[in-house]
Amino acid sequence: MTEPKPTVDRLLFSGCVLLIAVVCLSIAVVPDRAAAVVGTAYQWIAGQFGLAYQWMTIGATVVLAVLAFGRHGRLRLGGESSRPTFSTWSWMGMLFCAGIGAGLLYWSTIEWAVYLDSPPFGLVPNSSGAWEWAPTYGIFHWGLSAWCLYCLPTVAIAVPYYQRRIPFLRLSTSLVGLFGDDIVRRPLGRVVDFIFIIALVGGTGTSLGLATPMIGACISQLMGIEETFLIDTGVVGIAVVLFAGSVYVGLDRGIKRLSDLNVGLAGAFLLFVLIAGPTVFILKVGTNSIGLMLQEFIRMNTWTDPILKTGFVEDWSVFYWAWWIAYGPFMGLFVTRISKGRTLRQLIVGMVGFGTLGCAVFYVVVGNTAMWMDMAGLVDVRTLINQGQNGTAIAQIMAALPLQPLPLIAFIVMAWIFVATTYDSASYAIASSATRDLSDGLNPAQWHRVFWAFALAVLPITLMILDDLRAVKSAVLVVSLPLLVIGVIMTISLFRTLKANAEH
Repeated sequence: MTEPKPTVDRLLFSGCVLLIAVVCLSIAVVPDRAAAVVGTAYQWIAGQFGLAYQWMTIGATVVLAVLAFGRHGRLRLGGESSRPTFSTWSWMGMLFCAGIGAGLLYWSTIEWAVYLDSPPFGLVPNSSGAWEWAPTYGIFHWGLSAWCLYCLPTVAIAVPYYQRRIPFLRLSTSLVGLFGDDIVRRPLGRVVDFIFIIALVGGTGTSLGLATPMIGACISQLMGIEETFLIDTGVVGIAVVLFAGSVYVGLDRGIKRLSDLNVGLAGAFLLFVLIAGPTVFILKVGTNSIGLMLQEFIRMNTWTDPILKTGFVEDWSVFYWAWWIAYGPFMGLFVTRISKGRTLRQLIVGMVGFGTLGCAVFYVVVGNTAMWMDMAGLVDVRTLINQGQNGTAIAQIMAALPLQPLPLIAFIVMAWIFVATTYDSASYAIASSATRDLSDGLNPAQWHRVFWAFALAVLPITLMILDDLRAVKSAVLVVSLPLLVIGVIMTISLFRTLKANAEH
């Protein structure tokens, strides 16, 4: 019997396009009102559900540890005879580049400066304690907890997709253990997939909304011209063309090659900064930060700030957990597609371990270099941050590195490719979610993937109109709330699927 060919799910496709158009139009027409509404929603969700985000993060870490080192860790995706399609290097490169994007370049450079003026645990701003914690919390936010929120949906989707051969690569695939194999065709499944697409658009919109002004500021610094909205729009345009082309040619020739290139470029850039920068300072602060984080890891995960109520947890930790939750299903779909032939243990340990290590290296090398420049008076980073000129601060830090303009050019290229690898992966995931009968080994239509590559650029441009970091951050929390509920159901379904698989 011939398998049905993949076709576009017209209802899901048109519904998502319509809602995205309405939201973007609203932001463009009444930006101030839109920013106020999103900000109010953020405060309410963070205040009422912030603890739930923390519990979800802790729960994901525990669940993955049980799966990786328990009896299910030996389960091979695709069957015992399956072997990995991609080399370990390419596999890790693709999942890393898809998962972090240019957001890592943005926050690893300046996040420490934000925490100096608003430190955790009620510490006095700019105190010695604040200086110790400032470079530590970024490593925590982009570390093990974050990658566990990425990895849990991956496992929940990959197990039924490969072991039960579900012909749909969607978020709803993760629910078959509770609702049956036909959940993806039923209204509930479509609602879940609709929520996923909207959340992913919001999450990627936030990422590109942060990255674009950063790249624009670096280009302005390189060319010696004033940064304008037109430059930022041009940055988005070039990024869209780049990842649309990558999506069009497919996984092997597009995403894989871009990821391999950028991992190599990132490694060379980090090595250069480490050697050319304040090497001893970087290593000392990095060692201290990692040691402090390991020592206080449980406290950082469970700190709710119930007494002082400084807002640190809601403004930062909850924001990050929401960001990862919004991105998590997308990572699940994409990493599922590239992980056939690997065991659950290999998937979990590789994804969480490599992702955590890669992000930590960026924070240690780039972040501590930026901190040293501020302390040495080379770049007044904190003043620029307090003035809301985050992109300018990053551009000046890169421009202060030796052998200019090569480091600044390398940073711009690396940021562009990180944007491209994230968005071509996201385009692939959305197109997969809006495609029927996508069996193992098949891909969504090329035009479908390219369409979403261009569609994903619309929200970041409208978010730039707001020109408000809090509004950009708020958008991701709002869209992630439904996924918080789905994540709990998905986890229960996963264990039901694993139990059924073990019995057979």
